[in-house]
Amino acid sequence: MNGQIAIPCVVMRGGTSRGPFFLARDLPADPRARDAVLLSVMGGGHDLGIDGIGGGNAVINKVAIIGPASVPGADVDYLFAQVRVREGIVDTSPNCGNMLAAVGPFAIEAGLVAATADRTQVRIHNVNTGKLIDATVSTPDGRVTYEGEARIDGVPGTAAPIELSFPNAAGARTGRLLPTGRAVDRIEGIDVSCIDAAMPVMLVRAADLGWTGREEPSEFAGSGFRARLEDLRIEAGRRMGFPNSASMVIPKPVLIAPAIKATLITRYFMPHDCHSALAVTGAVAIATACVTPGTIAAEMVGPLAPPVPITLAHPSGQLVVRLEPGPIAQVQRTARRIFQGQVFARRAHVPHSILAA
Repeated sequence: MNGQIAIPCVVMRGGTSRGPFFLARDLPADPRARDAVLLSVMGGGHDLGIDGIGGGNAVINKVAIIGPASVPGADVDYLFAQVRVREGIVDTSPNCGNMLAAVGPFAIEAGLVAATADRTQVRIHNVNTGKLIDATVSTPDGRVTYEGEARIDGVPGTAAPIELSFPNAAGARTGRLLPTGRAVDRIEGIDVSCIDAAMPVMLVRAADLGWTGREEPSEFAGSGFRARLEDLRIEAGRRMGFPNSASMVIPKPVLIAPAIKATLITRYFMPHDCHSALAVTGAVAIATACVTPGTIAAEMVGPLAPPVPITLAHPSGQLVVRLEPGPIAQVQRTARRIFQGQVFARRAHVPHSILAA
């Protein structure tokens, strides 16, 4: 009656990201209608998402859509959407490993997965990539708990640990670990390594672009640098098999530099703003590059092979990816349920012809 569409919603923090979680049944099945609803909910068309629940940073403009599993062996489906509020675009090309950390708790509390004593394993089918990921959630007495002693850099305080395991992460979007067929490509005179493992990324030595890799995210705001990095990213995307990467958030560009108290220093872009921490899927890709002969990451860190922990320094601290034979990549995260209720989309933002289709 008031011209708005009420949709059940849970806002959750997953790792160092935050966003609304929806049950697939509560959103339109048609992708056009679904994306129109998400843009209205998040405040598309404004840098700060002022007319919605989005914000001025990519890490809080994320959406998770959860439903019953559509493939054998999985417990639930998880479709991730990166909402680019400034441009009014919903991009479902990547996965998000930080939001992934909250999928298990959400699925259990939504009744999609039955909890077991002490810990519950949820096998998640990421619809974006077709990959399966295992999440182990703390469920003492058969109930999800968010309280615990695990600490992750980039989030204040402590919480219950959530273990994520990525088996066979290579080729998440392209089907190949090295989508260009080479460990190093040269683009506009710059060496880059194009890797696809959980997330397609383009690795660049920070020094080759005039940086140390230790800069704060705000220091990368210059339009000249951003334009150059975007040119490299778009060409890397074309070579990786993404001819329209200018309108996508993949591949993600990553600056890397040698480290003393870590395996590598990283600065991860999403793809235009520098992440205040580090994406989990991006961390899996970077760690995998460290053990892939010939990449600029492998040349920087020297010989490494699973089982091995890869410690990646980022602006808020460090993230550890443990690589195991298999191959399997393991990461510890935390999550928290923040809000539940209804969020409203403006009916005027969703053309009737789309809703009725």
